[in-house]
Amino acid sequence: MDDAATNAPVNEAPYRLLDEVDLGEGVAIYSFTNLYGCRIGAGTRIGTFVEVQRGASIGAACKIQSHSFICDGVTIEDEVFVGHGVMFVNDKRPRATAGGELQTEEDWELLETVVERGATVGSGATILGGVRIGAGAMVGAGAVVSRDVEPGATVAGVPARPLRGSAPALQ
Repeated sequence: MDDAATNAPVNEAPYRLLDEVDLGEGVAIYSFTNLYGCRIGAGTRIGTFVEVQRGASIGAACKIQSHSFICDGVTIEDEVFVGHGVMFVNDKRPRATAGGELQTEEDWELLETVVERGATVGSGATILGGVRIGAGAMVGAGAVVSRDVEPGATVAGVPARPLRGSAPALQ
C-alpha cells in the first residue's frame, strides 16, 4: 500500500491495489480491488473485483458489492448500498479518439454524480453521469438511471422510471 494512505484496511487480502487512498477507520477491502486517489469513509466495506478511481468519494458505513466500477466524479454519501456489478459513467459522449488521436482529459467533460445518504443501487444498474440519486431512494436491479431520482423514490427499468406508489417522480 502507498504511504499516502491515511489508514490501513482492517482485513488482510491478497491482490489489491491501494494507491493514495484516504481511508477512514475500520474500512474492509477485499481481494482483486483497484482503489487509487479516492476517499473511503469509516466502516465501509469494498467487495472483490471493485475499482474506485481517482477523484471518487465514498462515505461512511457503505457497502460496495463485487464487480462494481466507481469512476472519477462520483460521490457516494454515507450508508449507501451499491449492489453487484453496478457501473457509473462520467461522460455523455465517450470516444476513444479526437481528430484521429487518442483522447486526453481535455477532450471530454467530467459529469459529477451524487448518490445521497441511505440510497440503494441494485445489482447490474448503470448510473449515467450528471445525475443525483436522492436520500433513501432505491434503484432496481438492471435499471439505467439517466435522470435525477427524488429522495425516497423507487425506480426501475430502462430507462429508470418511478414505480407506482413510490415517492415523487424523476426530475
